[in-house]
Amino acid sequence: MITGDRALAQGKKGPFYYTLEEFSKHWERIDVICPKVKSHKPELKNIFNNVFVHSSLWPLIFQPKFIAKEGIRIFKEQNFDLFTIHSYPPFYNDIGGLWLYKKIKKPYVLEVHHITGYPKAADFKEWFYKILTKLFIKIFARNAKAIRVVNQKQTPEFLVKFGADKDKIIYVPSAYIDLETFKPIDAEKKYDAVFAGRLAKNKGIGLLLEAVKKIKIRIPEFKLIIVGTGPLEEKIKKYIKENSLQENVSFSGWLQSVEDVAKIYNQAKIFIMPSLNEGGPRVNLEAMACNTALVTTRVGLMPDIIKDGENGVFVDWKIDDIVDKTINLLRNENLRGKIAENGRETVQQFERKKMIYNYAKIIQGQCPIKK
Repeated sequence: MITGDRALAQGKKGPFYYTLEEFSKHWERIDVICPKVKSHKPELKNIFNNVFVHSSLWPLIFQPKFIAKEGIRIFKEQNFDLFTIHSYPPFYNDIGGLWLYKKIKKPYVLEVHHITGYPKAADFKEWFYKILTKLFIKIFARNAKAIRVVNQKQTPEFLVKFGADKDKIIYVPSAYIDLETFKPIDAEKKYDAVFAGRLAKNKGIGLLLEAVKKIKIRIPEFKLIIVGTGPLEEKIKKYIKENSLQENVSFSGWLQSVEDVAKIYNQAKIFIMPSLNEGGPRVNLEAMACNTALVTTRVGLMPDIIKDGENGVFVDWKIDDIVDKTINLLRNENLRGKIAENGRETVQQFERKKMIYNYAKIIQGQCPIKK
């Protein structure tokens, strides 16, 4: 598996860790190649007894070379049957994976979890990455045995429009939810709303804070909690202070356990996700599983599963739209309860073990392996 996820090499138990915990049961051995991790020794890690994590020794600019070199070395030792490439710009994984394919001629699955900058770009960099994807996705997808997408509309439509073979595309959601953890519990509703995710531009956190400033005018006691960390954290805290929102917005930071995350979802009336581009997002489904009413933009998987006003509420990338629909839900307890309950029923289809089992079997079916 060629990935840009460094969490395994850092020893973090994030979504990829829990995915591999189940995925490892369906394969004899899994090797994961990832970029260099700062402040960590580039040593081989073994988790679940058969998952081996190979982090790069070199800076990111040399990642394609490391992928090809390490992939060839692993192939000579293990003679693996197939590999996957997590595809996204600037395409370090794709370039390295293509070099590897040309050397070993083993089938690979290209995994496109979302299109950076689509449907909305957060900045010039994301817009530029969207253009790069338009120009190069056909090249990287040409030799793929299959192209995995995690939603049914946004990503496949984009890929086909710009040259990917429609017949190669397989829909395999990555929204694996541990329904034994993410479930309703008896908890005091301490917060009006919760946001969870990496504090980065594409998450729309700037839109959310602008909305909070307006919501405060109409609901002075409004409370939002932000779960997560990221590059915008200090800028966000500065904005909160400058706009006197200290009593309205609080931070939990990075939570060590999924149980802690689930508890906060249960303590909020509404989950808000104003993201600009996504593959899922998984956090929406986690909150829905906790019986928390969802307010979200039309990104990733959301247009596939959300019926506006029934199991979630769609908002545009407009501050006033977020403000009005959030306040409407807060003031209409019956509507909020209906949406929350319907949302919880919707996400039962994403039960983790079942979804990962299907993922493994679909990949094995696309790329038959030796028994």
